[in-house]
Amino acid sequence: MNITQEKVDNLNSVLKINLAPEDYAPRVDKAIKDHAKKAKLPGFRPGMVPAGHIKKMYGKSILVDEINNLLSDTLNNYIDEQKLNILGQPLPKPDDNKEYNWDFADTFEFNYEIGLAPEFDLEFTSKDKVTQYVIKVDDETLASRTKNIRRSYGKMTNPDVSADDDVLYSQLEQLSPDGSVFEDGINETVSVRLDQVKDDAIKASLIGLKKDDTVEFDIQKAYDGDAAKIAGLLKIDEETAADLKSNFRLTVKNVNRLEESDLNQEFFDKLFGEGTVTTEEEFKAKITEELEAMMQQDSERKLQDEIYNYATGKVDFPLPDEFLKRWLKVTNEKLSDQELEEGYAEFSKNLKWTLIANKIIVENNIEIKYEEVFEAAKQRLDAQFRMYSPQPLTDEQLGQYTVQYLQNKENANRTFEEVKALKVFEYIKSIITLDQKEIAYNEFTKLAN
Repeated sequence: MNITQEKVDNLNSVLKINLAPEDYAPRVDKAIKDHAKKAKLPGFRPGMVPAGHIKKMYGKSILVDEINNLLSDTLNNYIDEQKLNILGQPLPKPDDNKEYNWDFADTFEFNYEIGLAPEFDLEFTSKDKVTQYVIKVDDETLASRTKNIRRSYGKMTNPDVSADDDVLYSQLEQLSPDGSVFEDGINETVSVRLDQVKDDAIKASLIGLKKDDTVEFDIQKAYDGDAAKIAGLLKIDEETAADLKSNFRLTVKNVNRLEESDLNQEFFDKLFGEGTVTTEEEFKAKITEELEAMMQQDSERKLQDEIYNYATGKVDFPLPDEFLKRWLKVTNEKLSDQELEEGYAEFSKNLKWTLIANKIIVENNIEIKYEEVFEAAKQRLDAQFRMYSPQPLTDEQLGQYTVQYLQNKENANRTFEEVKALKVFEYIKSIITLDQKEIAYNEFTKLAN
């Protein structure tokens, strides 16, 4: 057996594998004998089928399978031995000029294209600057959060006339183009939240309504074409909601209003525990503190995006693009040419980041320990459980769930990659200059979008 590498350029090579009968015959003979021991054929006792009979009946398919296995082993061993840093996987290179009889005496030659990772220099210094946003709670955000919390602990009332932020318990009927009710159309009893209506004119038409009042409106315009919201309201699938062109008639059955809770000691105690907060000023300070903790996470995510974009822009190197596009098509049969072209820029950017991150890990001897992966998975599960249960799990229970979670290979790999990414970000942050900039949360949300 002989395997050689022919370099096309610095990013592309062809691996040639030549197989003679003596290279594959031992594997094929062993596979035939194994089949003979397990075969159950009429006229033969189990395990007593002659190997020659198996070779006659199934020999060619066994030969193909064993040669494919041998090729796979040979490629992987060669890539490991030569320490080739390949991208994607080797792709068979068809040769229409070669035809084989597959008769156990052929000499085979197989060619494989490989894409190679580029060599590149990587240097971050204090001269590299990335903006780090320090988010401050603005009055608008604080007021909105305060209002939502007070409403969460408030009481439901039923006023005679609707106002902004009310909920209209209504009958929604689909209309025909002539304005009549569409026969067999959508007819649902729904709760329309006025704070979710995007169009100002339609929202204004829903304010000041009483029981049995009716209003006709364009539902796509009302929700700014948000198929998910329309589907949820009308109890239909999103595809149907996206294609919906009809107007709807709304008939008010009841007006519901959630009154805000009073800012009193009973409310403070329910929210923070008895005696923790006793004044409105302390309440606002506590809400501000909680908001800033949440905003710190948003700020960190934004910083990671900034570092990612800066690093992939700073470190410029080519990729074997044409090979990678062929590989993506081979491994994703349903991927259209248009989808490939539209998504390749983002794919190549992510691949560049992966190469940069791997180089940082190797050159700086950064370790990812099991304990770190375990702790990251444990924190993820703790956050998930807290979403559904106010009573936190004990540390022992959480540890048991984490062990089970990481026994799944996909979960373990994903958590490992998350820890690895965080370590890379922390390394870069420790080298470059973070140019801190204060920004109000309402302005930050516009920036983040």
